[in-house]
Amino acid sequence: MNTPVIFGSDHAGFTLKASLKTAAQKLGFEPVDVGTNSLESADYPLFAASLCDLVLEKNCLGVLICGTGLGMSMAANRRHGIRAALCANDYMARLARLHNNANVLCLGERWMGTGLAESILEAFLATPFEGGRHARRINLFDQA
Repeated sequence: MNTPVIFGSDHAGFTLKASLKTAAQKLGFEPVDVGTNSLESADYPLFAASLCDLVLEKNCLGVLICGTGLGMSMAANRRHGIRAALCANDYMARLARLHNNANVLCLGERWMGTGLAESILEAFLATPFEGGRHARRINLFDQA
C-alpha cells in the first residue's frame, strides 16, 4: 500500500486541494481527504484539527490549504507534535523537511498557481529529515 498523505482545506483552498491530491497520487502517495468537500464557507480550524489528528495517528505527512496558508499554519501549530510550515517555494519546502522535520505543509490558493504548488508539494514529499544537530533543536520545541 502507498504511503498516505492527509489533505485538508477550507473553501478557499478546495480547488487547489483537488489538484494536489492528483499530483500526490502521481508521485506514488495515497491521498486521504479530511474535507472540506465544497466551495461553501467553512471554518478552517476544524479541518486543521482533523488533519493533525490523522498525521499524528498515522505518523505521516499532511497538507493544509486555505486562502493564504496563514490561518491553517497557525491552527495546526497549536497542536503538540505538529510542525506546520507555510512554504512559498520548493526551497522552503525542502528545508522545512530537511532541517525542521515539518510534518504538515501549508499553502495558500489565493496567491499561488497550481504549478508552483505542485512543485512545492513534490519537494516536501521527496525530502527526508536530516536529523543530527537538527534533531536536538526540534526536541527543544517540546520544552517550550
